[in-house]
Amino acid sequence: QVQLVESGGGLVQAGGSLRLSCAASGRTFSSMGWFRQAPGKEREFVAAINRSGGTTYYVDSVKGRFTISGDNALNTVYLQMNSLKPEDTAVYYCAKSLRTITAGRSPRDYDYWGQGTQVTVSS
Repeated sequence: QVQLVESGGGLVQAGGSLRLSCAASGRTFSSMGWFRQAPGKEREFVAAINRSGGTTYYVDSVKGRFTISGDNALNTVYLQMNSLKPEDTAVYYCAKSLRTITAGRSPRDYDYWGQGTQVTVSS
Protein backbone atom coordinates (compact mmCIF):
# COMPACT_ATOMS: atom_id res chain seq x y z
CA GLN A 1 0.00 0.00 0.00
CA VAL A 2 1.27 3.44 -0.91
CA GLN A 3 0.65 6.50 1.23
CA LEU A 4 1.39 10.07 0.17
CA VAL A 5 1.44 12.95 2.63
CA GLU A 6 1.75 16.56 1.47
CA SER A 7 2.89 19.49 3.57
CA GLY A 8 4.01 23.08 3.13
CA GLY A 9 0.87 24.82 2.00
CA GLY A 10 -0.31 28.10 3.45
CA LEU A 11 -1.22 31.71 2.85
CA VAL A 12 1.20 33.92 0.96
CA GLN A 13 1.06 37.29 -0.76
CA ALA A 14 1.33 37.56 -4.52
CA GLY A 15 4.95 37.40 -5.58
CA GLY A 16 5.89 35.21 -2.65
CA SER A 17 7.13 31.63 -2.51
CA LEU A 18 6.15 28.32 -0.98
CA ARG A 19 7.72 24.88 -1.03
CA LEU A 20 5.45 21.87 -0.97
CA SER A 21 6.71 18.46 0.11
CA CYS A 22 5.30 15.01 -0.53
CA ALA A 23 6.48 12.08 1.55
CA ALA A 24 5.78 8.68 0.02
CA SER A 25 5.72 5.38 1.88
CA GLY A 26 5.26 1.91 0.50
CA ARG A 27 6.32 0.58 -2.88
CA THR A 28 6.40 3.53 -5.24
CA PHE A 29 9.08 2.92 -7.91
CA SER A 30 7.12 5.27 -10.12
CA SER A 31 7.16 8.71 -11.57
CA MET A 32 5.43 11.37 -9.49
CA GLY A 33 3.31 14.40 -10.17
CA TRP A 34 1.60 17.41 -8.66
CA PHE A 35 -1.94 18.47 -9.48
CA ARG A 36 -4.13 21.26 -8.17
CA GLN A 37 -7.84 21.90 -7.91
CA ALA A 38 -9.47 25.28 -7.40
CA PRO A 39 -13.09 25.59 -6.20
CA GLY A 40 -15.53 24.78 -8.98
CA LYS A 41 -12.79 23.66 -11.35
CA GLU A 42 -11.46 20.33 -12.51
CA ARG A 43 -8.24 18.89 -11.16
CA GLU A 44 -5.37 20.32 -13.20
CA PHE A 45 -1.92 18.91 -13.96
CA VAL A 46 0.86 21.13 -12.60
CA ALA A 47 4.17 19.28 -12.85
CA ALA A 48 5.70 15.82 -12.99
CA ILE A 49 9.06 14.12 -12.70
CA ASN A 50 10.00 10.84 -14.31
CA ARG A 51 11.40 8.07 -12.12
CA SER A 52 13.69 7.01 -14.95
CA GLY A 53 15.97 9.83 -16.04
CA GLY A 54 14.47 12.57 -13.92
CA THR A 55 12.88 14.46 -16.80
CA THR A 56 10.52 17.15 -15.58
CA TYR A 57 7.60 18.84 -17.26
CA TYR A 58 5.08 21.52 -16.40
CA VAL A 59 1.82 23.07 -17.39
CA ASP A 60 2.51 26.25 -19.35
CA SER A 61 1.06 28.54 -16.69
CA VAL A 62 3.74 27.63 -14.14
CA LYS A 63 6.80 27.25 -16.37
CA GLY A 64 9.66 29.39 -15.11
CA ARG A 65 8.01 29.82 -11.70
CA PHE A 66 7.60 26.30 -10.31
CA THR A 67 10.21 23.56 -9.98
CA ILE A 68 9.56 19.91 -9.22
CA SER A 69 12.35 17.85 -7.70
CA GLY A 70 12.87 14.79 -5.56
CA ASP A 71 15.37 12.46 -4.01
CA ASN A 72 16.82 9.65 -6.12
CA ALA A 73 14.09 7.19 -5.26
CA LEU A 74 11.35 9.84 -5.38
CA ASN A 75 10.35 8.91 -1.85
CA THR A 76 10.17 12.63 -1.23
CA VAL A 77 9.05 15.01 -3.95
CA TYR A 78 9.05 18.78 -3.77
CA LEU A 79 7.31 21.58 -5.59
CA GLN A 80 9.10 24.90 -5.24
CA MET A 81 6.67 27.67 -6.16
CA ASN A 82 8.02 31.16 -6.79
CA SER A 83 6.39 34.38 -8.03
CA LEU A 84 3.04 33.09 -6.88
CA LYS A 85 -0.12 34.61 -8.33
CA PRO A 86 -3.69 34.70 -6.99
CA GLU A 87 -4.70 32.29 -9.76
CA ASP A 88 -2.36 29.69 -8.23
CA THR A 89 -4.76 29.42 -5.29
CA ALA A 90 -5.94 25.81 -5.04
CA VAL A 91 -5.62 22.58 -3.14
CA TYR A 92 -2.41 20.92 -4.31
CA TYR A 93 -2.17 17.15 -4.54
CA CYS A 94 0.80 14.85 -4.85
CA ALA A 95 0.21 11.71 -6.89
CA LYS A 96 1.99 8.50 -7.89
CA SER A 97 2.03 7.71 -11.56
CA LEU A 98 1.08 4.32 -12.98
CA ARG A 99 4.23 4.61 -15.07
CA THR A 100 7.96 4.65 -14.48
CA ILE A 101 9.23 6.27 -17.65
CA THR A 102 6.70 8.98 -18.45
CA ALA A 103 4.55 10.28 -15.62
CA GLY A 104 1.63 11.53 -17.67
CA ARG A 105 -0.49 14.66 -17.47
CA SER A 106 -3.95 13.19 -16.91
CA PRO A 107 -5.32 12.25 -13.48
CA ARG A 108 -6.09 8.87 -15.05
CA ASP A 109 -2.33 8.26 -15.30
CA TYR A 110 -2.07 8.23 -11.49
CA ASP A 111 -3.28 5.64 -8.99
CA TYR A 112 -2.44 7.01 -5.53
CA TRP A 113 -3.13 10.51 -4.21
CA GLY A 114 -2.29 12.49 -1.12
CA GLN A 115 -4.90 14.28 0.97
CA GLY A 116 -4.01 17.69 -0.47
CA THR A 117 -2.59 20.88 0.97
CA GLN A 118 -4.20 24.30 0.59
CA VAL A 119 -2.28 27.10 -1.10
CA THR A 120 -3.82 30.56 -0.94
CA VAL A 121 -2.24 33.54 -2.69
CA SER A 122 -3.59 36.95 -1.74
CA SER A 123 -3.45 39.92 -4.08
